[in-house]
Amino acid sequence: MSDIIRKTLINELTTPVAGELAQFAEAVASRLRRPPLGVLFYGSVLRKVDPEGIVDFYVITDRPESLGGHALARMANRLLPPNVYYMEHEVEGRTIRAKVAFLSIAQFLGRSTLFTVDTTIWARFCQPVRLVWVRDAGSADRLLQAISQCVVTASCWAALLGPEQGRADVYWHDLFAHTYAAELRVEKKGRSHNLLAGREERYEILLKAAWRQASLSYAAQGDVLLPQLTASARDKATRDWGRVKAFGKPLNVARLIKAAFTFRDGVSYLLWKIQRHTGQTIYVSAFEKRHPIWTLPLFLWRARHLRSGRS
Repeated sequence: MSDIIRKTLINELTTPVAGELAQFAEAVASRLRRPPLGVLFYGSVLRKVDPEGIVDFYVITDRPESLGGHALARMANRLLPPNVYYMEHEVEGRTIRAKVAFLSIAQFLGRSTLFTVDTTIWARFCQPVRLVWVRDAGSADRLLQAISQCVVTASCWAALLGPEQGRADVYWHDLFAHTYAAELRVEKKGRSHNLLAGREERYEILLKAAWRQASLSYAAQGDVLLPQLTASARDKATRDWGRVKAFGKPLNVARLIKAAFTFRDGVSYLLWKIQRHTGQTIYVSAFEKRHPIWTLPLFLWRARHLRSGRS
């Protein structure tokens, strides 16, 4: 790992968070039979404090885990990780809400390389993240290495899928547009600008450092970067990304179906998420809320309908 990547990520991971979030993370960790390696905090509430928002936690474990220890849940987390739960925590009379995902370190690492068809890990953890609870120093080092791998993978895809030349932010915007399209995610146009806003220097520093670590040569003309890639390398990347895109949406549909069994009131969460990211509202009946699996195709059709920009 390059010194620049290490220093940048350590500073981000160790930046203090609100005390109530640290308490929440500790409470989540204590619910497992064996303490996890750590609890990572990322997402929209990290980028912009929102008392009414839902916190995103990722609990990284030694092996696939689930809350409650049910055999079916453990099997689900081995076959189609992560298991995701909705949790609440009371702090001084205030309710904090969180979406909590459980993933083993091996599953995390396997989904953070250039060879995975699942973009859900590296596309999220190349973004700023906080380590809000950690078991020990050795666990912190393992998580640092895993997140560094996400940064390198994302940066390489940014070069392979991006323009022949451009500013660092152009490569990142283009990359996130590709990952959104591959994941069946309902996002407002220009969403990546919110991810980079005020953090452009951070993304530029990491992009260059990751390219150097991956032995990807580049030239620079002012703030314009020119990664040295052959036409055959770009063609292969286009074919490989086609495979990623082909698998991405079915994977996310499968996770939505699985979440209906583990994510309490998952329909309400999805409605909140869509409204938050698009400013538009999907109305569902009480029957749809009670039977999310039966009515999932209709729900997905409405989500894609909104994404297309039609009323």
